[in-house]
Amino acid sequence: MKIISLNVGLPRTVRDRDRDVITGIFKSPVLGPVMLRRLNLDGDRQADLEVHGGKDKAVYAYASEHYVFWRKEFPKMELPWGMFGENFTTEVLCEDVACIGDHYRIGEALLQVTQPRFPCYKLGIRFGRDDIVKRFLASGRSGIYFSVLEQGLVDTGDNVERVREDENRITVADINRTFSHVRENVPLLRRIAQLEKLPPGMRDHFAQQLQLLEG
Repeated sequence: MKIISLNVGLPRTVRDRDRDVITGIFKSPVLGPVMLRRLNLDGDRQADLEVHGGKDKAVYAYASEHYVFWRKEFPKMELPWGMFGENFTTEVLCEDVACIGDHYRIGEALLQVTQPRFPCYKLGIRFGRDDIVKRFLASGRSGIYFSVLEQGLVDTGDNVERVREDENRITVADINRTFSHVRENVPLLRRIAQLEKLPPGMRDHFAQQLQLLEG
């Protein structure tokens, strides 16, 4: 596992129909090394800190293998690295490999897997199409959010090494599957609702879903 592209971008104002929207989803590859700090990479910012960024979503990784799928879905669209707003375009590191709470060493930095990404309408702005959010969620190709446990320099080509496995072994793919098909995954839902390594807001969502199902 390794980083094949390191992507950053600052918020910009774009026109969406009849309104101006400030978004940080536009990322472009940069030459490293780049300092990864507690809340983001140098040269990178989030626009709306109420729903983006913060310690549990400090850095976002997306698998290069997923681009093969999307290029088949959108054969006429150019899809450069960073198109999904990811900071790290990775090789091999996918949702069915990474478990919530796992620790990864990337360059000098130490990161912890926190949650999948459930995108807002701004992904539609990036792609120029309204259906991408629905298709993104249906695909299960969510990408992976990390918190930063130890700051440090990271660079393209750095290995992504898992150095600690969380004992619960609930993958990011498990979270995605349960989010989309809650009634079919009640046993897993019970485990997720008690998963302390999952950020509180997301854990509360699953706890509420469990309460609705079980009364």
